[in-house]
Amino acid sequence: MADIRLQKLAKLLVEYSTEVKPGEKVFISCEDVGIPYIVEVAKAAIRKGAQVEYIVTLPEIGETLLKEGTEEQISTPSLSFKNVVDNADVYLTAWGTSNTRSSSNLDPKKIQLRARGNSETRKEFSRKMGTKEIRWCGTQFPTHADAQEANMSLSEYEDFVYGAGLLDKEDPIAQWKRIHDEQERWVKYLDTKKELHFVSEGTDIKVSVEGRKWINCDGKVNFPDGEIFTSPVEDGINGHITFSFPGIYAGKEIENIYLEVEAGKVVKATASKGEDLLQALLDTDEGARFFGEVAIGTNYGIQKFTRNMLFDEKIGGTIHMAVGDSMPEAGGKNRSAIHWDMLCDMRSGGKIYADGELFYENGQFIEEVL
Repeated sequence: MADIRLQKLAKLLVEYSTEVKPGEKVFISCEDVGIPYIVEVAKAAIRKGAQVEYIVTLPEIGETLLKEGTEEQISTPSLSFKNVVDNADVYLTAWGTSNTRSSSNLDPKKIQLRARGNSETRKEFSRKMGTKEIRWCGTQFPTHADAQEANMSLSEYEDFVYGAGLLDKEDPIAQWKRIHDEQERWVKYLDTKKELHFVSEGTDIKVSVEGRKWINCDGKVNFPDGEIFTSPVEDGINGHITFSFPGIYAGKEIENIYLEVEAGKVVKATASKGEDLLQALLDTDEGARFFGEVAIGTNYGIQKFTRNMLFDEKIGGTIHMAVGDSMPEAGGKNRSAIHWDMLCDMRSGGKIYADGELFYENGQFIEEVL
């Protein structure tokens, strides 16, 4: 019998996150280890009258492609992803793998080439997300490998994953509606501001957000959720930033990332580990050295770094910035084949100013500002 929390998750994703309607085409995707997720989400979507399609990915095939495939094979766009973008009304995906390190020895140039091959499909997906032609939500299915990565047993990790989503509560949907209301106050505050100034150890960076819209992340696109974000003005970022935690891309870690930014563009990038991948990612395309997102994590129920950005970027008391593709719904114009989040801890001395006003310190919003 399925975990009751997984059944609650499926119901929440279908009825709250994406609000599936009768007759809509719902695509569901995850690795083979996550088939129980597909089953429960499909049941919930069918009960709402949807037409359901599903995609089961096999990591061994992707690994073989990147190790043994020709340049033409690797750069050929994914037909399954294109089918989703062309046809889906709703796209529900789950992360979760049997081996988090399967990409550890892959050539960074081949990872870059694969991203480039899917760039046009990715751009169309971003456009449709922005116009709500596609409603997407990504979540986590707990696996042994992801639990090991987080230094937990599987049962501990299940408790962490489902607890972060408040799926252990009697009415999770009511809880996320409450979170929406709490975060909306700060969204309205930031919507009136032109520039943010982030200061912490190794970080002093100013980010223009003039004319951009802040988005309230309340479980509609990622689940679990808990952040507010916008897409910064493309040429309006200046300064330097040090990311406190390793950057994770395709299962590979890049440690002690330091970026210098001038007029929005990353002009210098270093890392103590994985710098070759860092440089390859920044050279993916013209938009990869510009930023697509700046965000503040608000989920104080998540405090532990788990090497999983779905959770880590939501850690209450952190910020994150993403190089690459921006969000049209926030006013972003930067286009790239990648969108890569990197995390900065603000809990020990960090400060954020909005148009010169201190509104966030030591990982907490200053309530008196409102």
